[in-house]
Amino acid sequence: MITLADRLRERIVREGPIGIDAFMAACNAHYYATRDPLGVAGDFTTAPEISQMFGELVGAALADVWLRAGAPADAIFVELGPGRGTLAQDALRVLRSGGFAGEVHLVETSPTLRAAQRERLAEAVWHGTVEDLPPLPLLCVANEFLDALPIKQFIGGKERRVGYLHGQFEAPTGEVQEVSPARDSAISTLANHLANHGGAALLIDYGHPETALGDTLQAVRSHAPVDPFGYPGEQDLTAHVDFEALAKAAAGAAVTPLVPQGIWLERLGITTRAMALAAGSPERTEEIAAARRRLCDGTEMGELFKVIALHSHAWPEPAGFRA
Repeated sequence: MITLADRLRERIVREGPIGIDAFMAACNAHYYATRDPLGVAGDFTTAPEISQMFGELVGAALADVWLRAGAPADAIFVELGPGRGTLAQDALRVLRSGGFAGEVHLVETSPTLRAAQRERLAEAVWHGTVEDLPPLPLLCVANEFLDALPIKQFIGGKERRVGYLHGQFEAPTGEVQEVSPARDSAISTLANHLANHGGAALLIDYGHPETALGDTLQAVRSHAPVDPFGYPGEQDLTAHVDFEALAKAAAGAAVTPLVPQGIWLERLGITTRAMALAAGSPERTEEIAAARRRLCDGTEMGELFKVIALHSHAWPEPAGFRA
């Protein structure tokens, strides 16, 4: 059987070394199309899979901003990169309880993950890109979506490329500058949509607040870090989000301050929600407390992961971004 590694090797032999963006795009397209990567049996676990509290608070934040915007009846719920649909399911439970009755739209290219999402969200409408979303107000969330979009890297002003030597894929080393035209394009499209049609988008991911030099390309396999070039198409390839560049790409929409995930969740009331869940299921008290710590503590996900929101200038700012 011809593997992705075989096809990439043949391409490099034919065309010469390829850009990091081309390598990353090919690897992630194959990876996500051929498996469910989430959970203990997969390669990584995302916040919605850790606890229902995460999706519920996303839903509460979106319900709140929707109500303060006048509860427009034509608004739709959107998730970019919805995984198994867990976050959307939890968020929509809260949104529906707040009176939201809008459609559900998911931006997802993986047939495997679309099938998993369909089991939880049979009413959803699927799209391949942000550009395909209908011209309506958005209640949007993207959790660990932007980190998987391809990046370009440069060393000394020259594009870093992946070659194949001595039986392995490799790239030159040195002081790396990263940019992500794909990420900038997605954010620009989303911001323009919000500016033209209304709505708000919560963007949750790991990364750095200011543009800086450094190679952040990384890979995870079976919940452990591995060589990004070691298993093409058989591991999750991501890069840290440059939130300064993201904010610049969002020109046209209003942009909130950037806050750590832990602080944002605490401001939205995760501790109160954890206590309520524990009161209803005392036997799960430690499990619930552990989930809150994992989502919020600085030594866990609370500092590395960050939250920023984009919104129409005609809509209020979502909650949780200011003390």
